[in-house]
Amino acid sequence: MATTLIVAEVQNGDIREASLELASFARNLGGDVKSLVLGSGVGDAASALAAKGGGEVYVADGDAFANYNVDAWSAAIKAAAEKAGATLVLLSNTPTGWDVAPRIAAALDAGFVSDCFKVQEEGGKLQFQRRVFNGKLDAQLTANADVVVATMQPGATAPYEGSEAGSTTPLDVSVDARAKFVEVKKAEAGGVDLSKADIIVSGGRGVGAPEKFPEVIQPLADALGGAMGASRPVVDAGWLPHEYQVGSSGQVVSPKLYVACGISGAIQHLVGMKTSNFIVAINKDADAPIFEVADIGVVGDLFEVVPALTKAVQEAKG
Repeated sequence: MATTLIVAEVQNGDIREASLELASFARNLGGDVKSLVLGSGVGDAASALAAKGGGEVYVADGDAFANYNVDAWSAAIKAAAEKAGATLVLLSNTPTGWDVAPRIAAALDAGFVSDCFKVQEEGGKLQFQRRVFNGKLDAQLTANADVVVATMQPGATAPYEGSEAGSTTPLDVSVDARAKFVEVKKAEAGGVDLSKADIIVSGGRGVGAPEKFPEVIQPLADALGGAMGASRPVVDAGWLPHEYQVGSSGQVVSPKLYVACGISGAIQHLVGMKTSNFIVAINKDADAPIFEVADIGVVGDLFEVVPALTKAVQEAKG
């Protein structure tokens, strides 16, 4: 393996956990590891990444990168990949990664693989694994290109925990004028980054109505010190915004504890949460597929079980 370039994302001044997970993938492959951090005033974040497995970290710091813009990011990533001599460019499978990764692959005349959960080298070739047919099957793909761009599922591995004596290097990037001006409209803050939550309490169609989420599901999440999630039917029905969705078309999560309330366990949902450390399922249907992946299954009415569980947790905490 020659050189892997990690494209890191910064959120609220810190490197996103999903980007630290990329460092794990890169370190497991061996070879040289280099990274790119983009933004405005991101020097501290770049230094933090250098100390957490990012190796030599290129820093594209300036007004052109203050807000995400695909033209500016494309120019910077291409420049960093060429400077590093990267044979593999890793991005997180986030909205930013979805948008910019194909452009980078085209710009570098590279191969492209999306939404992977594993990468390894066998016989001198990179092997990528990704789920297909809504998670029913796992496909292994061999990269025949000299350079490959890949997006990796957040939560598919643990963040890199080692400490390295990395470094930071300014990256001079020529950015097209049209990429320097961007209109930013801030939406109302809502939801959470579920990929960072250690505990998630999710509700499904069995919750019955949108008002039941703040009444029944959120109190248990709050009592446990966790976050609230949802299945796709809940989001499709407009009961909760998309950022709450767990599953193949939402967020892939691996919390320490996942509590599924009124979720039958369709394959799209299982793909997004079955790697959780401990799973508790509450459903009145004893044959619900969710019980096949649950460590503890409770067959019962969630409107009786969940409030009782919430009360027990609150009492235990005093």
